[in-house]
Amino acid sequence: MNVTHLECAACGTRHEAQRLQNLCVECGKPLLVRYDLGTAGRTLTKESLKGRRSDLWRYREVLPVAHDENVVSLGEGWTPLLRAARLGERLGLERLYIKDESQNPTQSFKARGMSAAVSMAKELGARKLAVPSAGNAAGALAAYAARAGLEAYIFMPRDTPRANIVECEQTGAHVTLLDGLITDCGSEVARRKEAEGWFDVSTLKEPYRVEGKKTLGYELAEQLDWTLPDWVIYPTGGGTGLVGMWKAFDEMEALGWIDSRRPRMVSVQAAGCAPIVRAFEEGKRFADEFPDAATTASGLRVPKAIGDFLILDALRASNGAAIAVTDAELLAAVEEIGALEGIFAAPEGGACLPALRVLLERGEVKPDERVVLFNTGAGVKYLESFGA
Repeated sequence: MNVTHLECAACGTRHEAQRLQNLCVECGKPLLVRYDLGTAGRTLTKESLKGRRSDLWRYREVLPVAHDENVVSLGEGWTPLLRAARLGERLGLERLYIKDESQNPTQSFKARGMSAAVSMAKELGARKLAVPSAGNAAGALAAYAARAGLEAYIFMPRDTPRANIVECEQTGAHVTLLDGLITDCGSEVARRKEAEGWFDVSTLKEPYRVEGKKTLGYELAEQLDWTLPDWVIYPTGGGTGLVGMWKAFDEMEALGWIDSRRPRMVSVQAAGCAPIVRAFEEGKRFADEFPDAATTASGLRVPKAIGDFLILDALRASNGAAIAVTDAELLAAVEEIGALEGIFAAPEGGACLPALRVLLERGEVKPDERVVLFNTGAGVKYLESFGA
């Protein structure tokens, strides 16, 4: 293991890595894992990757688990980066790709983060894990906790897609449905966790989910022969994937794998819940809580993200954008992507297409630029969104 310490993303306070940690003890902001990348790079090389396992643990030297026996895996990661030729032709784009995260275990990108978080929770001695979730994170925690022999306590809004609820029940989790939003579920976890002995694995409220998600960035680079795309268009609720990729790009530059050029990062949100878009447009570093949040894309229904400043910093540093799309637009896009490319995307993944169209209309995306859309989950888990 090459972890040196944990560092507050806001104030820089150093924290011990070899104990369970949630937020910064000084300012209450997220902690990020720091590595000795010089040591990591002695064995983690572009050449060494060629013979490695085809999951996210291929990047073992820049992942936090010290002992192999604590790695909790279901084969997550190394998802396909698919050329979307027919959709690209319709849009006038020569190099359009879809990173299809629906092919992960539990059928969403949440498997990446929970593999890393549950592995570290196991290594550091946690026995009971708790999470508030709009759906897919709950399913991932339930599965990985079961795999690890740990208990999972899950709190979801009552109107969470039924497939997610059943998934958690069938993989042994303790499921509680609440009236309200994911923020209300988070408040319930916070209120009860000390008395119940739960370790909170909420988005960016522990340091390791982002480590699993950062492998999206490593994979993008490796799958594109170590040249990053011009644009990354990413559906954003809590934003861990976007934050993780941005972290991965810096690590890969330090390893000497890529240069200083970065993709222009685009955060896509639903018009009914767009705190990041609003903060971006208003020039703010922190996002106000979005009132009366509502969208059929349950993963985007996050009215307040604790990592808001990390998302907004990445957007601005990359000369990126933040775009809100309507539910009607994102659902129509799911059908269009499905008909042209054979991918039944989650509503969150569908949201990337109308956002791309906005960028094309503005003249920001050029026909020869390489663009990657992220489909973060499987549409089959959202049948209520499609009237089924």
